Amino acid sequence: MSLQSKPIFFIKNQANWKILGMAIITLTTEWQEYDYYNGVLKGKLTSRCKGATILENATGIPSFNLQHAAFVVRNTFKHYPEGSIHIICVHSEYDEKQPHLLVEAQGHYFIGSDNGIFHLLLNGEPEKIIKLDTGDNKENIDETDVFSKAAAIINGGGKPEDTGVLIKEINERVPFRATIEENSISGSIIFIDSYGNAISNITREVFERVFKSKKFNIAIRSNNNLIEKISNSYKSEGVSDLLALFNSLELIEIGINGSSAAKLLSLQVGDVIRVAAPGNGKSPGMLF
Repeated sequence: MSLQSKPIFFIKNQANWKILGMAIITLTTEWQEYDYYNGVLKGKLTSRCKGATILENATGIPSFNLQHAAFVVRNTFKHYPEGSIHIICVHSEYDEKQPHLLVEAQGHYFIGSDNGIFHLLLNGEPEKIIKLDTGDNKENIDETDVFSKAAAIINGGGKPEDTGVLIKEINERVPFRATIEENSISGSIIFIDSYGNAISNITREVFERVFKSKKFNIAIRSNNNLIEKISNSYKSEGVSDLLALFNSLELIEIGINGSSAAKLLSLQVGDVIRVAAPGNGKSPGMLF
């Protein structure tokens, strides 16, 4: 039967409509592309989730790095259709204190471990939290099996409650946030992209609250690396120039036109970025 002639059934899930058997399932994992775990999970999903589209959202997340994984999922999931299922295999081994969950929030479904990832990526309370059914053998729980079965239930038109037991709370983990002091903002690098550009946790809203009509310096790691303005784009600056701009996420991004800022400045996630009025701060060259 061709796709055009295949019957499509709709069910109402709260305020959203979902096409049965045609869900989008995204995968965000800490596995490298050559790891066999990828094939195991995709194989189980393909077998159990008839008609679903399975997409790699991101692979190779640094092992156990929940902040990195949350950043990726938080800034990508809304670009998928409502009703999409997002499987997160980062630090996802079963533990009684960190059980496997299905979380429904903002018109999407998230499947992973209760290790703080849901709190980090949602920035709010979910509509439903389900502790997934993992079977009777608690000594040998395979997350690829648990996650694919839960995805199959949702893909088949089931309710979140059909995947396990409704619970009320998720583990909370505090995200890295920029702090405002008198005439200064202290933030940090939270992500380094494929080009070596460093993305900070300083939002446009926070920056403009303090420096909308004031002069400022942006210092990265130390006062040896200073930027005195916000650029419109990489192309607006000369080749090899160090620059700062607001990226598509409305976060301050540090880069070097035509080069890797991370490599040339030895930047790492967690490094300090400070925005301050000229003359405010420590002596040149001092680390924060």
